[in-house]
Amino acid sequence: MPQTILFRDATPEEELEKPDPAKVLSGSPTFRTWNVTEHEDGTLFSGIWESTPGSFTVSYDQEWEFCHILSGKIEITPDKGAPVLVGPGDAFTIEPGFKGAWNVLETSRKHYVIKILS
Repeated sequence: MPQTILFRDATPEEELEKPDPAKVLSGSPTFRTWNVTEHEDGTLFSGIWESTPGSFTVSYDQEWEFCHILSGKIEITPDKGAPVLVGPGDAFTIEPGFKGAWNVLETSRKHYVIKILS
């Protein structure tokens, strides 16, 4: 049965992690994630993600992501493109095939929805 899940009422466990050291370009970013929803088949996730400052490479192979920035500033740079600065209130998607870097300029928090495509 379909559900409505309010993030404000959710009590997910906090996950702490760091990016793979081989992907870190500068700084020492630390991630905090609160997965609010996760489909049983592992193909859809939503929640809140936070990162401390630092820069790291990303590669979206089969992932499609919707992001809504809650706080902070992030510069997202595609491998073959100009940087895009995002901050509070900005919402965007990242399509499968994106390769580039996230440069977290100040501690940032976002809502996310990730769909794994097959």
